[in-house]
Amino acid sequence: METSYPLDDNFTTNGVNITEEIKSYLYETAKWGKFLSIVAFVFIALIVVFMLIMVFAGGAAMMSGLGEASAMAGMGVGFMVVIYGLMIAMYFFPTLYLYRFSTKMKLALDSNDQQTLSESFMNMKSVFKFWGIFTAIIIGFYVVAFVISLLFGGMAMFM
Repeated sequence: METSYPLDDNFTTNGVNITEEIKSYLYETAKWGKFLSIVAFVFIALIVVFMLIMVFAGGAAMMSGLGEASAMAGMGVGFMVVIYGLMIAMYFFPTLYLYRFSTKMKLALDSNDQQTLSESFMNMKSVFKFWGIFTAIIIGFYVVAFVISLLFGGMAMFM
């Protein structure tokens, strides 16, 4: 038994026909995607450099032996390394997927290779999936923060 979905009504049984106009849109999208991914990789490299500067500066502050200030510098450096590490991980994977999408899309369009085209769109799916999950997590944090602020705000009224 064949299952039909409403979005499938516009497709033929022989597959989707990619016209020259669609190819030009995909090719231009791939060029912009490659540009944006390269710029993002440069910014990721800058974040890595800033993280290393923080580590070395914090290490120098801890070696100076300022007692409590030295311990605070060490905790600050550790915290900043975690923050920078999370930023690097957060941006690296979607940037990598965008770069792969762009390079594979250009290759697929130049060589008319269906398998490479599928791999290209798989990488684009991964970009959107990553940012969708990330957005859902952030919205969840906002909801929790809102509920907590309502609870503590309500408690403050009765004190």
